[in-house]
Amino acid sequence: MPQEIMFSKTHEWAKIEADGKVAAVGLSAYAFEQLTDLVHLELPEVGRRVKAGEPFGEVESVKAVSDIYSPVDGEVVEVNSAAVQNLDHLAQDPYGAGWLIKVRLDGGKLPEGLLDEAAYKKHCATEQH
Repeated sequence: MPQEIMFSKTHEWAKIEADGKVAAVGLSAYAFEQLTDLVHLELPEVGRRVKAGEPFGEVESVKAVSDIYSPVDGEVVEVNSAAVQNLDHLAQDPYGAGWLIKVRLDGGKLPEGLLDEAAYKKHCATEQH
């Protein structure tokens, strides 16, 4: 898992892209383990504004339908349409090819309150008990 990725407590991640103004957003490996077999993914359109803590899409598995919450504030500038077409790739590479949307960040940075890898792993461990 790349170190520069930051996580929300709802199991989404954000990673600043090379330009420093856009963040890739996706679901964590832990989220995919909990969801298991995916059957549908719904993502927003380019141009939509997202707000940290608010839903921007849905993922449906054989178990349940779950909202996907944005970990960042900003405007969607790209959607991973390949992920929608091939849901199997999401869990295979959640922090690479499994990104869901790219967001031009308001203020050019990630919001406060996101967890680093160590804090996120600890959070996941407490959820399992």
